[in-house]
Amino acid sequence: MTWSIEFLDEAEKDMKKFDHSAQIQVLKGIRKVAQNPLPVEEGGYGKPLGNKSGTNLTNLMKIKFRDLGIRVVYKVERADEVMKIIVISARTNEQVYKEAAKRRDKHNL
Repeated sequence: MTWSIEFLDEAEKDMKKFDHSAQIQVLKGIRKVAQNPLPVEEGGYGKPLGNKSGTNLTNLMKIKFRDLGIRVVYKVERADEVMKIIVISARTNEQVYKEAAKRRDKHNL
């Protein structure tokens, strides 16, 4: 069973910054994880985030694309079975996690 995928507007803009081949790989990875976006402890693909560099990201998950150096941060909305993509960015200097915290606060996630 695949969960539905929703992107924040900002996450869609993030995606457009990457070249076409990277976009394809990232979308493919997101679709794979959407089959079961729950945390690994519950048998899913999600890697839970906690407190990263003083940034509280509890209840958010990440997908790592090691070859691309890209991270996708998302939130699982269990009631609606929605995987909400919050940020897609390079991991440089933990920037992706700082941006995820900002967007979580802005969108009340």
